[in-house]
Amino acid sequence: MKLILHVCCAPCSTYTLNKLRQQDIDVSGYFYNPNIHPYREFKKRLDTLEEFAGQVDLPLEIERDYGLTEYLRKVVFNEKKRCGICYDMRLEKTAKHAAELGADAFSTTLLYSRYQNHESIAKIGSEMADKYGVEFYYDDFREGWQEGIDKAIDMDLYRQPYCGCIYSEQERYDNRLKKKMRKERKAALKKQQF
Repeated sequence: MKLILHVCCAPCSTYTLNKLRQQDIDVSGYFYNPNIHPYREFKKRLDTLEEFAGQVDLPLEIERDYGLTEYLRKVVFNEKKRCGICYDMRLEKTAKHAAELGADAFSTTLLYSRYQNHESIAKIGSEMADKYGVEFYYDDFREGWQEGIDKAIDMDLYRQPYCGCIYSEQERYDNRLKKKMRKERKAALKKQQF
């Protein structure tokens, strides 16, 4: 199987790439992340990914345009839906790219993160698969969370302290916002139980 892997960063790729290769899947990386803010962070993640790709012989295509304006146009006034919008942007571009290359499937390193909404990613991935006629390969890579972290540390890869967007950066520093979000999550969990 030839698979195009949307890559958000090098650390999330360590375990993901290894697991895919163990299944004899021919993987090529694709970097498209218009959400990452500020530009220095975008550049640091991209530089680290290129270094990693060279070390592990990962073919890599890169969308080098910063893209922040396009991302912000879609999420401003839709902040509560921003992750879904972001998944949609990145998975659509990856599915289209995979279809253009004649790949069998596409996937994303976002499926490695414990902090991402897997249900939403799977749903959007499936929609994009239908739209572009290329399979969305779902795997719950979270099982390798610690292994991936350990590998990234061993390889001395830059490990970012937040998801990437300006909103996640704010959440990292804003304790009041963190408390409010925890309260909202608890309320949502209670509501799901009934």
